[in-house]
Amino acid sequence: MNQSRLTTTAITALRIVLGFLFAAHGWQKFNEWTIAGTQASFAKMGVPAADVMAPAVAVLEFAGGIALVLGILTRVVAALLAIDMLGALFLVHAPAGVFAANGGYELVLLLAAAAFALALTGAGRVSVDRALFGRRNSKLAVLA
Repeated sequence: MNQSRLTTTAITALRIVLGFLFAAHGWQKFNEWTIAGTQASFAKMGVPAADVMAPAVAVLEFAGGIALVLGILTRVVAALLAIDMLGALFLVHAPAGVFAANGGYELVLLLAAAAFALALTGAGRVSVDRALFGRRNSKLAVLA
């Protein structure tokens, strides 16, 4: 297997797993906790504008997760998700230390780093982005 195939496989695996996890977290905010519950939780944690941020984060994580799985607008979505996770890290999880069992930042830091990596690399060869924007002469090739 050559490096190109390995890289394609790695980026695709990262994109699909990360997208699934973000979509699951977004789904949880809609269905398990409800938007009202998420708003209350965000307010209790000190998230600014919790009434606006809770539904915005729920939509970003759910729709953004699905977009990552499919490889649609991956660089943009991944950058937004990285910012989302950095917000969670600094606003909520940092004071609790590293470990997630104590409410710490290990998971959100890992999700932020993975999203940042996809924002830099793009979706890879096996993606809707590549099919739509992958031509060399395309003005939107940076999205592929």
